[in-house]
Amino acid sequence: MVVVEGATLATLATGTITMLITGVLLNIVGLGIFCWAVFALATHALPFFVGMTVGIYSFQAGAGPIGAAVVGLVTASFTFMVGRYAFSAARSPIVRLVIGLLFAVPAARAGYSVTLSLAHFGIPSEWWRESFAAIGAIAVGGIAWANVSMQTDPALRPGAALGPVRPPNGAATTGR
Repeated sequence: MVVVEGATLATLATGTITMLITGVLLNIVGLGIFCWAVFALATHALPFFVGMTVGIYSFQAGAGPIGAAVVGLVTASFTFMVGRYAFSAARSPIVRLVIGLLFAVPAARAGYSVTLSLAHFGIPSEWWRESFAAIGAIAVGGIAWANVSMQTDPALRPGAALGPVRPPNGAATTGR
């Protein structure tokens, strides 16, 4: 066995093909996580905006960085919970539409900006970038609308109770 000074051993783990495959797989995983984060955070665009606004205002009022972060986080959480409850408690379709749009429009704007920024990396045509950005805005806004509207249980009306579903008057419940 002859040992050459400065020579490196070529193993399977350091081969060119292995590194290329690993790089491509990690890029796909990273892009998937990024897309998941964009869609998961779409519902929180309005509470994030409100929390940041109140946090910045409290920082300027002298709360300090930690106090401003706590105030912003509490305000964002409160905004999210009040919006979800108001959507579930509202009986009027117009009120539900307005509350849903309050959550969906900022999310659509954020989706437009993110998609347009990503499109600048690989799409040379301005028309195609704008088209993809519009599709991204519609997708993210629609997901925010769905998250607000479908994950909330309707609030009970006064006097209504949870219980088994009863058949209408006169309907038989047995097989007679």
